[in-house]
Amino acid sequence: MRMPILLAGLFAGLAQAAEPLTIEVYRDPNCGCCKAWIGHLQDNGFSVNDHVENDMSAVKQRLGVPPRLASCHTGVIDGQFVEGHVPAADILKLRQQPDLLGAAVPGMPAGSPGMEAGGRQQAYQVIGLDKRGDQRVLSDYPGN
Repeated sequence: MRMPILLAGLFAGLAQAAEPLTIEVYRDPNCGCCKAWIGHLQDNGFSVNDHVENDMSAVKQRLGVPPRLASCHTGVIDGQFVEGHVPAADILKLRQQPDLLGAAVPGMPAGSPGMEAGGRQQAYQVIGLDKRGDQRVLSDYPGN
């Protein structure tokens, strides 16, 4: 009888040991899609520190996000920027590529995480930016 209780306790302890990844998110106070993207991250196991900012341009400049990759909100994880509606799975891919400064989904494509309203899916790419300023496609999402 004791063995199952001990195993259950061991598994419960292992589950609690897995800490969620923490991401800092900077967003405009009036942005609804930013809150929806934060929900997407939380639904996928991220812990989010939400920072409301009145000057997002200054935040992006400070974090090294080029204007050509800009969107509405900016995250930071492990020192890398996450610009716009980047899916949680691509944030995990980014963390495995320390040569990149960050990843971005430029603009606000319909159907990307946080922009699902309406059921439409625009084609979009997740773009990685390296330290030389070169871009490469990390993921490609087709439209419908």
